[in-house]
Amino acid sequence: MSTYLRILSFVKPYWKYIIISIAFSILYAILSGASIYLMIPLLDTLFQESTSTQVELENSSLDGASVAIPDWLINVKEDFVLWFNNYILSGDKVDILTNICILIILAFLLKNIFGYLQAYFMAHVEFGAMRDLRDKAYIHLNKLSLSYFKKEKVGNLISKFTNDINIVQSSISATFSNLIKEPLTILVFFGIAFSISWELTILAIFIVPVSTLIIVWIGKILKKQTSIIQSKLADITSILQESISGVKVVKAFGMERFENKKFMKETNNYFILALKIIRIRNSSSPITEIISVIIGAVIIYFGGLLVLKEGTLSASQFMGFLFAIFQMMPPIKALGGVNNRIQEASAAAERIFEIMDTEPDIRNKDGSVEFTEFIKSIEFENVSFNYEETEDAILTNISFIVKRGEIIALVGPSGGGKSTLVDLIPRFYDPTKGVIKIDDIDIRELKLDSLRGKMGIVTQDTFLFDGSIKENIAYGLDDCPLEKIVQAAKTANAHEFILDASEGYDTIVGERGVKLSGGQKQRLTIARALLKDPEIMIFDEATSALDNESEILVQQAIERLMVNRTTFVIAHRLSTIRNATKILVIDNGRIVQKGTHNELINDVKGLYKKLYELQFRD
Repeated sequence: MSTYLRILSFVKPYWKYIIISIAFSILYAILSGASIYLMIPLLDTLFQESTSTQVELENSSLDGASVAIPDWLINVKEDFVLWFNNYILSGDKVDILTNICILIILAFLLKNIFGYLQAYFMAHVEFGAMRDLRDKAYIHLNKLSLSYFKKEKVGNLISKFTNDINIVQSSISATFSNLIKEPLTILVFFGIAFSISWELTILAIFIVPVSTLIIVWIGKILKKQTSIIQSKLADITSILQESISGVKVVKAFGMERFENKKFMKETNNYFILALKIIRIRNSSSPITEIISVIIGAVIIYFGGLLVLKEGTLSASQFMGFLFAIFQMMPPIKALGGVNNRIQEASAAAERIFEIMDTEPDIRNKDGSVEFTEFIKSIEFENVSFNYEETEDAILTNISFIVKRGEIIALVGPSGGGKSTLVDLIPRFYDPTKGVIKIDDIDIRELKLDSLRGKMGIVTQDTFLFDGSIKENIAYGLDDCPLEKIVQAAKTANAHEFILDASEGYDTIVGERGVKLSGGQKQRLTIARALLKDPEIMIFDEATSALDNESEILVQQAIERLMVNRTTFVIAHRLSTIRNATKILVIDNGRIVQKGTHNELINDVKGLYKKLYELQFRD
């Protein structure tokens, strides 16, 4: 229940719309009752009962239970009867018939208008609350550290933001519409039935506790099954996302059949679970209805005895009672589904709240300060790092100092920890031990956005958004002048190929930049970094996946970008390494050598000499 109360906290800002919706629900319920109650004088008029309609209305069976009815309610009832007799039931039979027919039309018309308005205002609450929930979850998702995304499947996250939130949304109307409108409707028809025959009404209410017990039992099963089926749907989404993203690999290896089998296995599991949950969900309504019909048959039998033998009810009153009782069945059935939907929503909401309850590993500390200007140096002091406590260290006792304006080249065998080291600088991760300082300040004391705002990062795995070239270069800068964008593109060796594109700077690059070559994408990411004008640049194997021609163009752009900036570069080209102020040779998470190119190349026993001969020698 605590989960569902948390869902309702997102509804709280829309309390005005809820009150309006409740008001229309009350009017809807009253007019629903009135439209049925009018059937009694209509039947009296049509079949010309021997006892006049006025007498029937005045001598209701409330007298038998008057001790339980408040005086004010009896007075309201008597005033209504007096008005009804004087204005509606006056005149001959045709006049009465005309008046009642007009009232029935008005009652049904207003009932449906109020029903429409109630649904409209409730929809405002539903969609508004779910917008807020989705936005809040997304904002929190963007605060989470990279380590969280390494553990979570993309498809699972997408499923939470789509399927799970849709399930939660449907439960809001169940709570504020069904749990208000339906009970009010039941109460109105109960009052009508009670005013006609309190004995039969007491007999009728036995349906409620029996149905409730069955509904609660089914709801508990549904909550468990919904949690399972949402996980299965997330698995399908994840497989779909992976296969679409990796379609080139799938086709290159001829693995279409393998991927088909994997996908079909998951969809079949989902199919089996979906049938199971539908079977459970749909059993609630017919079970409730069967019980209702059984009780209804008993009521008809005993009510028939009152008409035929006792004579305490007229035929028209008994028909009115039956109308009222059977009009209670749909709202009772609707209430039967409310608990199920609430249980399903709670299960779905738990998956969404898992995201919102996850604390980011990397966040601003209390009292963190703004990083306004990089002045002096970046220092690593005995830095060690591992992703999990149980895993071996990726980095061990890393110590070095980089002065402002220097170029640091990181070289070493694959998997040695180079990329992890540069990921620590913008605080994608925090060191397990040791400290990283900028201008003698621990970077954990700096505000994250200001720290990363001073950095530009270009990696081997380029990422472009599905927008125009102009929008990708000026990422996040809505009012950036075109002149600055063009200048950044020129510096990044991208201007010429952009002009050759179909729409120039307005050319759409496609999802992840699929319409561009690797070299073109890389030059756009460099232009994006240039436009940001960062003081610290990080290049993580930015040219390793390019052909020779593209690599030369990208390398030229990188060398321009490094001018007057502090640069960390994981490089493959000899020119970059030769131009480096300092080279760090990293192996198995440790710095095994450091120095300039000339210093390291002369150490014939060092790892750098071997790497140079294997990788860097022309």
